[in-house]
Amino acid sequence: MINDLKDFSDPKKYKSPLLIKDYNAVDLKKMLSTMLLIRKTEQQLALGRKDGLIGGPVHLGVGQEAIAVGISINLKKTDRVFGAHRSHSHLLALNPDIYKLFAEVLGKKTGFSKGMGGSMHLFDQSNGFYGSTPIVAGTVPLAVGAAMASKMQNLKDIAVSYIGDGSVEEGVVHESFNLAKVSKAPVLFVIENNLFASHMHISLRQPSDMISRFAVANHIPYKLLDGNDVISIAQNSKEIIDSIRNNKEPAILEVVTYRWYGHVDWREDIDVGVSRSIEDIKNWKARDPIQRLSQSMINSKIWTKDEENELSNKIDLEIKNYWEKAMSDPYPSKESILNFVYSED
Repeated sequence: MINDLKDFSDPKKYKSPLLIKDYNAVDLKKMLSTMLLIRKTEQQLALGRKDGLIGGPVHLGVGQEAIAVGISINLKKTDRVFGAHRSHSHLLALNPDIYKLFAEVLGKKTGFSKGMGGSMHLFDQSNGFYGSTPIVAGTVPLAVGAAMASKMQNLKDIAVSYIGDGSVEEGVVHESFNLAKVSKAPVLFVIENNLFASHMHISLRQPSDMISRFAVANHIPYKLLDGNDVISIAQNSKEIIDSIRNNKEPAILEVVTYRWYGHVDWREDIDVGVSRSIEDIKNWKARDPIQRLSQSMINSKIWTKDEENELSNKIDLEIKNYWEKAMSDPYPSKESILNFVYSED
């Protein structure tokens, strides 16, 4: 296999602190706090699933938090963001309402989709999240359509489509790349390349591990980044998002990362029954995007270990309280099961 990702996919590299000199302390602390909130929220979901408290499967992105956080800091509420089946971080980076997420995953009527969507059918349009779905690549053409609508409405809003490396094995993704280019749709395709599609490593599926080679094929500008460096993602996504807004053309951002858990639920060491390298998982954990940012802030003397512990404890308490509240919430009534099948508009 041709390894076009070079060092980005090497789990033994990119463990050093980040270059934060161009960022103020307020933004750095916000990004750190949001990543930590997403991490701990997903760890609670993993525990809830393990303990049998969550009825449906949960697809977790622990280890990938820097991507959504680094991109979302440059988005507006009127932008139109579309997720996939692993989208807790995409939603929470736009709106950190962990209570409504817990309620939704637990099937309670106080959730984002009134408890009828679960982990994979999330929706929060008022904060720019237009939906996620377990259908692989199902939201990609929707994002292109939303971008085209924004352009036709003469707005500065863009669409964002989060897709995994496995999604590009669906024909609709390539149709979407082509349509976005020829129609000059203002859409950002974010490829979260974690090297696995379900349980299968990219080396077993594709002749090259660099997904942005399809950007070259479609004459779409792209950037290839370390997906565990929230600063690099924030800086580069700002540049590319500004370009999309101004030029009304698509772009692709490929971010290389790794999920700590398997394809679904709480297990780390297996991926749908197929063993993953324990050594790789250990090395990728050393590339933890949260600790890399925290250590960089400590080195620059704008953050301390005591402050990190205080933040961690605060988030732990929030998660405990909101989880307990969501657990005690009511389920939707049986009579409401068909109420939201069709729109009343």
